[in-house]
Amino acid sequence: MTQEFDIQQYMTRGVERVVNDALKATLKNPKESAFMVKFAAASVKASKRRAKAEREGEHIPPFLIAGITSACNLHCEGCYSRHNEATVDSEPVRQLTTDEWNDIFAEADELGISFILLAGGEPLLRKDVISTAAGYKNILFPIFTNGIFISDEYFDLFDKNRNLVPVMSIEGGEASTDHRRGQGVYKRLVANMDELKKRGIIFGTSVTVTNENLDDVTSDAFLKKLENSGCRAVIYVEFVPVTKESEHLALNEEKMELLAKRIANRRADDDGMVLISFPGDEKSSDGCVAAGRGFFHINSHGGAEPCPFSPYSDTNVRDTSIREAMRSKLFRNLIDGGVLKEEHKGGCTLFEKREQVENLANM
Repeated sequence: MTQEFDIQQYMTRGVERVVNDALKATLKNPKESAFMVKFAAASVKASKRRAKAEREGEHIPPFLIAGITSACNLHCEGCYSRHNEATVDSEPVRQLTTDEWNDIFAEADELGISFILLAGGEPLLRKDVISTAAGYKNILFPIFTNGIFISDEYFDLFDKNRNLVPVMSIEGGEASTDHRRGQGVYKRLVANMDELKKRGIIFGTSVTVTNENLDDVTSDAFLKKLENSGCRAVIYVEFVPVTKESEHLALNEEKMELLAKRIANRRADDDGMVLISFPGDEKSSDGCVAAGRGFFHINSHGGAEPCPFSPYSDTNVRDTSIREAMRSKLFRNLIDGGVLKEEHKGGCTLFEKREQVENLANM
């Protein structure tokens, strides 16, 4: 008889692996190591709170993705956020306020959520929210940024608050990064890395993996360059095609397996960096971990969405708690209906099944 998959146990092990890898990656940095030791202790307490809730019939995910703004200064090629109109050039309207985000962070802390990924748009355009997040020391806030707005003011903020971790988007070398993100972006990222390393501030990079850059961004040369620059985490995000014209950039099954193999080999050989793959690391999780199984997404207007690649919502945190949002009809239909575990071609499950998700949201 096959043992039933335990999502709480799986996610707890995932948190422990990330925290342990982060501890190893910061051993030579006293300030970062001191913070990570404290955070490790806090994450254990948070895991116990989640486990207690699980025994009482309530599942609390350890991760949350917060899209804190719809504004962005770049127009990156193939951006899913702009395609979904989650990122726009017009002035943001009725976005969640600083106080509303503070309430979300406070509730997340109470529930035992250990990681809140701050995204956008470009999250550094909301310094008010970033500064508010800094006060929640039990939560690690990776900030997914294009890096353009990292200034002395932000360097100082990151230095004083080690729970704020900048994660800068890079596509490989200068040519590929500037091709997708704009002229001069790569040199700006390198300058940021130099300053972060000088100050001893831990940082990560986010890499969108395509058919065109797979070999480059998984090469020893690329990863060693990042490591020598002070990078301690690399998050690989498989490219999600938002148009027919961009489908050729998406990884096929063979390339996904190659990416997974290279990441596994690197993890086994080197403890200098944390390597995370999305959605690749979900393959061992008995299906997609969105919609509250492992995380969910709150957009800049408060909508509770299964994930950033699946921008559909039937609940707004302005009207309810995040605890109640996780019990939304949409999330329950996705989980109880088995949608997250259904067969799919590979990559992002919910993006592939977007019409089905949209229909569930409108029921």
